[in-house]
Amino acid sequence: MKIIDAVCSSSTEVKRMQIRFDEVSGQILETGDLKEKADFYFEDDCLLFAGMGDVHIHAREDVSGKNMYKEDFLSALAAMKNGGLTHAGDMPNNPIPPIDNKSYEAKFHLGEKACGCLWFYAGIGPGTRPLSYPVPYKVYMGPSVGELFFKDLKTLDETLSHYRGQHVSFHCEDPEILEAKKNLKFHHEQRPVEAEAVATRDALMLIEKYQLKGKLCHYSSDEGLKLIRQARSRGVNVSIEVTPQHLFFDIEELEPSKYKAFQMNPPIRYKKDKEALKAALKNDEIQFLATDHAPHTLEEKMIGQSGLTGLDTYAGFVCWLLNEGFAPQLVAKFTAENPGDFHNQFLDSWKKLSKNYDNYGLGLGYLKKGYRANFTVLNLKAKTTVTSDSLKTKVKHNPFIGITFPGRLQSLFIGGVKV
Repeated sequence: MKIIDAVCSSSTEVKRMQIRFDEVSGQILETGDLKEKADFYFEDDCLLFAGMGDVHIHAREDVSGKNMYKEDFLSALAAMKNGGLTHAGDMPNNPIPPIDNKSYEAKFHLGEKACGCLWFYAGIGPGTRPLSYPVPYKVYMGPSVGELFFKDLKTLDETLSHYRGQHVSFHCEDPEILEAKKNLKFHHEQRPVEAEAVATRDALMLIEKYQLKGKLCHYSSDEGLKLIRQARSRGVNVSIEVTPQHLFFDIEELEPSKYKAFQMNPPIRYKKDKEALKAALKNDEIQFLATDHAPHTLEEKMIGQSGLTGLDTYAGFVCWLLNEGFAPQLVAKFTAENPGDFHNQFLDSWKKLSKNYDNYGLGLGYLKKGYRANFTVLNLKAKTTVTSDSLKTKVKHNPFIGITFPGRLQSLFIGGVKV
């Protein structure tokens, strides 16, 4: 057994306390003023959170192995650790997508090499049906990266009628608008705010119609936020992700020569959208800070492949948010507790599927007795500039290269083990 002593942040308070945990079971045993000598002591410049989690990444590995030159489960895990993340949800747009029990379990068992730090979405495509046990699902309302997507609302509606009450995450871009705009010059013109807003309207309608537990992925526009607020006011169950890149960059500040390097779906938007997203996050209207980590080689980026990496820079970006005036209690919600809650809904499924119960047997996201001893410790005063050499992702690029963050990851514990 070990004891850590630090200034700790949860969604309810920020205070110095001690946490006793077991390195063997990986479990938190006791918290409070234990008045004992600590094995790990962190000064007041540091802030400890429950292990942070990312609910939206693309680790690229599947049973086909076709995309492992971009990333694999172990390189994604290395990037996660580098960025202070203790768990992440991997998306299903693989060459062999996990869309039924057999294909889902094949990918899940392949991912167990990541020691319980990765969990997996199942895909929804035309004609698919729910698995026989609860898992999170992802639906692509229009074409993005991969072949798992819908071409029209009618087919999507018919398919989702079979997923009533399920947890479904939506990539909101309307396929008809994307088709109509595909010949415009720039990527952000080909995938305009209008495409996200129309798809958001349709997603909210489907969430309400089929009583889904809905989540809107990598949200990017002010116009769509207004639709979400209206839906929530009438009781629609919908949560939102936002990426660091949509909070930090805008298309107005980018040189056209950099457009391809920063290309993603949905695109980097305008300054007013960026500011609206920051305000919504600060107002507790957005539930998840999620990277949409989507690695491609530099050569692929230069010919127009969409996707940005983000795992390596998660901790530094969180330090930037804290420096921008985001309260530590709120940061604890959208980086640790909300991702933990999302994961924990499927804990029974993870435990039944896992060949190693210890890795999936405990809840995540809280500094409480009985939860997994995952801790992300940030040093708020150690300025750090992002370089390609500092990255662990295979592709060695990141939109924040050259950016200096006001702090960095100080230490990381996963299952009670300092990594």
